[in-house]
Amino acid sequence: MKRNHFFYALPLPAEVKRELYEFVQNKELPFSRFVHQEDLHLTLAFLGAAEEDKLNASIELVAEAIQQIDPFPLSIHSLGWFGKKTSPRIFWAGVKEEEQLYTLQKKVYEACRQAGFELDRKPFRPHITVARKWKGEVPFELPADAFEKNFLTNSVVLYETHLDKLPKYKVKHQFEL
Repeated sequence: MKRNHFFYALPLPAEVKRELYEFVQNKELPFSRFVHQEDLHLTLAFLGAAEEDKLNASIELVAEAIQQIDPFPLSIHSLGWFGKKTSPRIFWAGVKEEEQLYTLQKKVYEACRQAGFELDRKPFRPHITVARKWKGEVPFELPADAFEKNFLTNSVVLYETHLDKLPKYKVKHQFEL
């Protein structure tokens, strides 16, 4: 039996999701999988499959860790990729590096580790995945125009994945900042 995965993330406001999704769709980029508009988010910590007790512990610890964090502004300001430049695995929208974002991510990450999760140790690279799996026949080129949008982030969400549904991510718990 396949178990669902869980992750903590910053949800995007509906208007930002709609505009980013439309921007990407209008570019007609040769990727085989585009992230559903409602699934656009910025991951803070990926937990993977989780036992209920560890998941509940993480919820309590994250709530405690972020209780002093206030809403803060974020800015989507760049586009990029992971993988080979000529045939990227992931196409993403980048978020301006803000101290509050790194503070929040560190608190969520450490709370999850304290709850017993083994997390990825790679440095945090804030981004919003918009497409996966390059299928182009010519080398990839970034769109000439960038997507830029400012918004206020005011919550953290624990998402549960449902890979057989669209949208794939369901809110399991939400924490207001």
